[in-house]
Amino acid sequence: MPRPVHFEIHAADPERARNFYSSVFGWKIEHWGDIPYWTISTGDDDQPGVNGGLLPRRGPDPAPDAPVHGYVMTISVIDIDATIAAIEVNGGTPALPKDKVPGVGLLAYYKDTEGNIFGILQPAER
Repeated sequence: MPRPVHFEIHAADPERARNFYSSVFGWKIEHWGDIPYWTISTGDDDQPGVNGGLLPRRGPDPAPDAPVHGYVMTISVIDIDATIAAIEVNGGTPALPKDKVPGVGLLAYYKDTEGNIFGILQPAER
């Protein structure tokens, strides 16, 4: 059964967000690669939980009266193309097309039937 494997926090000011989450929760947040992206470790790998990422927001901040503000959860899948087909046949729509993330795998973002964005990841073979 596919399980959530990654979340993302989108921020107008990633450094400010990094300071916030590090100070409040003690999360370890480190810059990753040559792109504006930071990995978030929420705890020890031998404990239950999900790690994530931090990146610059692509667009304006959510309106203060918007009904939902949230993180993007990414779900590990065995076959991204089969999953994309299932998403689309069930009313999901693309948010960002499938793309290869070097050393990570194939990643795509979709909107569910309610307009919520989620990610799907077919991990790279190890």
